[in-house]
Amino acid sequence: MNERLEVSRFLPAPAGSVFAVLADPQGHVDIDASGMLMDAEGERVTQAGDRFVVHMDREALGDRPLGKYDVEVVITKLVPDEEIAWTVEGSFRPHVRHIYGYRLEPAEGGTLVTSYYDWSELSDEWKARLTFPVVPESALKATLGILERTVRRRASV
Repeated sequence: MNERLEVSRFLPAPAGSVFAVLADPQGHVDIDASGMLMDAEGERVTQAGDRFVVHMDREALGDRPLGKYDVEVVITKLVPDEEIAWTVEGSFRPHVRHIYGYRLEPAEGGTLVTSYYDWSELSDEWKARLTFPVVPESALKATLGILERTVRRRASV
């Protein structure tokens, strides 16, 4: 069974501009296509182990009556201008341990951005409790479109 989604899109922007959005906690909120991320608090991330808080609203998905809650985003991999990945830690134990991330590859005239969502590290307990993927492939694709728009807007400021 496939436990990973990957979608790619060419963005006509340098990797540094794309990465600047992805390393900014508010950037995560700005590009979210799921509708769950309401706001974020914390500093720009610079290394694996960095954390920031995201205020969530699961009602946006309409699948679980969790309402509003906070999670900590924990950076699991960070290579400037190349890759960033993270997991989410909330009040539930054990932590779910699904990984979200972006790989950036230089391409003529811009950057090929690949968004991935991997739930292969989930415990059997979580696999029994929730239906995965939580975020569908269509939302990953939409987020890449919003990422392009956000990078363009930030560049013009």
